[in-house]
Amino acid sequence: MERQKKNFLIIIISNFLVAGSTTMIMPFLSLYIESLGNFSEEYVQRWAGLVFGVTFVAALFMSPIWGRIADKYGYKPILIINCFGIATSIFLMGTAESVHELFFIRLFMGVVTGFIPTSLAFVSSQTSKETAGKTLGTLQMGSVSGTLFGPVIGGLMADTFGFTYTFLITSGVIALAALIVVGIKEVKRVKHKDAHVYARKTIIQGIFHHRLLFNVMIITALIQIGNFSIQPLLSLYVAHLTDSTQVALLAGITFSATGVGNLLFARRWGRLGDQIGYEKVLTFLLILAFVFIIPQAFVTELWQLMILRLLFGIAVGGMIPTTTALMRREAPIEIQGEVMGYNTSFRFLGNIIGPMFGGIVSGFIGIPAVFIVTGSLFLISFIFLKYTTAKPEQDFEDVLLEQELKSS
Repeated sequence: MERQKKNFLIIIISNFLVAGSTTMIMPFLSLYIESLGNFSEEYVQRWAGLVFGVTFVAALFMSPIWGRIADKYGYKPILIINCFGIATSIFLMGTAESVHELFFIRLFMGVVTGFIPTSLAFVSSQTSKETAGKTLGTLQMGSVSGTLFGPVIGGLMADTFGFTYTFLITSGVIALAALIVVGIKEVKRVKHKDAHVYARKTIIQGIFHHRLLFNVMIITALIQIGNFSIQPLLSLYVAHLTDSTQVALLAGITFSATGVGNLLFARRWGRLGDQIGYEKVLTFLLILAFVFIIPQAFVTELWQLMILRLLFGIAVGGMIPTTTALMRREAPIEIQGEVMGYNTSFRFLGNIIGPMFGGIVSGFIGIPAVFIVTGSLFLISFIFLKYTTAKPEQDFEDVLLEQELKSS
């Protein structure tokens, strides 16, 4: 038990460092691109989107692969590889001499970006099904805290030390996280002689034929689209609601309000899921998110938007630990890393689609409409989940064996 607590504390600290460090560079990424040459505003904006998005594209494909490797060789080695990989890529970003170099470095970063999902899978594998929600909710507090403070610290460091030193310091912090992870003592799972080894094709087919898992993965993507669709537009929306000259600061506070709500309630929603069932909690949270996001389209004062973003964050805060705990419950322990990897891929897919989706909607019918359309995504997710839970339950192992027999 003491070892488990120590491991858990290490993972929370390392999650905070990795999430905080990787988001440190976000506030000045477009400014860094601008510093690499004499470019037009359109060129900088286009490449900022490409450089930002390519990491998620690579991570989308790599997450299940890292999960499968972790299932086979253990989570600790993968966590260390991912950490040093991210540290190396951020260090190289500080040495980039062209936008194209930066693009390929960010692509490499996506290949090794598996730390957060692998840490979720690791903690999940070391946690009982009965307490998975509370534990994963607590773990999320580490990454959310890092995401909240990272951009602020990164912006201050860039202003104080310059871009190159900020990349160097950030790289060093992530390397420190890797050294901290070395202190983990992973309890190796003893594989039974009759333990089944599933092919990758069988696992993919099994997910597609398991109604709950597949629909929850779709819901995961829709949640991320909902989260990310408004993020690039939030500062513009804040500028419409205030006459202040400190728009960047006020936009940052408004953005952080969601994270604060997330931070305050993630563990509580997870614990409630352990007690009454993850499907019930997720159903309630989707309706809650819908209720709190729609009014954001009609606010007339900035304080109203801030309060609604806080309430929206409270609702969204329970979704990731709840969906992850649900995966923990359904997936056999031997393939849990890979299954969670596919779930992470759906999350990254949402991260990629969200900003583009929000930009298209706002371009045609305005920023307020993004909140309304996004709200409809949470409503669609609610309908998906209600439809799924109304159907007979399926055992994932039975579905996997069925797909294996069909393939043979």
